[in-house]
Amino acid sequence: MNCVTPLGLDLQCNWTALLKEHTGIDVHTVGSFKNIYTAKIKNLPTVHEDLTYLETMLYLAIEPLIRSKTIHAKTGFILSTTKGNIDFLSEGKSEEAQLNKLAVKIAGLFGFITAPIVVSHACVSGLLAVSVAKRLIQMGQFDEVFVLAGDKVSEFVLSGFNAFQAMSASPCKPFDAERDGVTLGEAAGAILVTKSREGALVEIVGEGAINDANHISGPSRTGEGLYRSISSALNEAGIDATAIDFISAHGTATSYNDEMEAIAFDRLGMHEIPVNSLKGYYGHTLGASGLLELIISILSLQHNKLIPTKGFVNRGTSKDINIITQKMDIPLTYILKTASGFGGSNAAVILKRVNG
Repeated sequence: MNCVTPLGLDLQCNWTALLKEHTGIDVHTVGSFKNIYTAKIKNLPTVHEDLTYLETMLYLAIEPLIRSKTIHAKTGFILSTTKGNIDFLSEGKSEEAQLNKLAVKIAGLFGFITAPIVVSHACVSGLLAVSVAKRLIQMGQFDEVFVLAGDKVSEFVLSGFNAFQAMSASPCKPFDAERDGVTLGEAAGAILVTKSREGALVEIVGEGAINDANHISGPSRTGEGLYRSISSALNEAGIDATAIDFISAHGTATSYNDEMEAIAFDRLGMHEIPVNSLKGYYGHTLGASGLLELIISILSLQHNKLIPTKGFVNRGTSKDINIITQKMDIPLTYILKTASGFGGSNAAVILKRVNG
């Protein structure tokens, strides 16, 4: 696995920065949006003149995973993104902006034989892509699948969230009583899902994705879709909710998302399980968020170390949940990663340590 973010252009740099509780959120100007808080990558190197900014992010994320691998007919490739090369639209290049064009281009760069698969399902995209990879391997279609996710901060995306009045005037504060919205960010992440246990860090023991179709943008007030997604994952894993050692929540710092997640966790009896949100470090990285945060959660599992929720001071949800406020060293076996998005989309993945 690997990631490219404002905290670093590789996995180790990101983990080191998180341990120091550094944030990638800073003041930027993006198009007509002047001096707003976002998490943008600084000094992104040029890989090739023919690659866009987003394509460069994606290339840097996946290249270290592929350089020593042999790509064959049973190797799959999934690209997860919500907006892709959205800037092409403002240039009048509508065909170039199509997500399948981006997927085909990246697949061609690395010599994938099979047709790429695009997973674009609001902000659960990155996490859902891992579930899709798992299922395709279970079906026998592939032996291994490279999952690549990425989105960039653009004026188009900022305009959308601004129209919803969902953007924070300061760095976001997940689950906090004074939270006032999201901080947007950009990132790319890559992970290899395989049926082989050799060298594996974790096993995907359960996953679920339920769309409750609550509203085009607002989450269910009862957390129904997330509740069912987690329940499905627990059932597949064959474990009780209390077996989960740590939850990496979506935690966007909007009023409704954080409340919905707290309600869903409470309904499942998970209110005492340590929970964090990484949005205070990376911002909301859209379609990349689920995969990026899953990758960081795997590092937590490897090192038995939990990262605090940056920006959180006082609980601002109706249900009590165990928000992590300082670095913790505890034994970890099972972790739960959740994600939620527009249109009532929800996803959950449970991982179990297999080595180390």
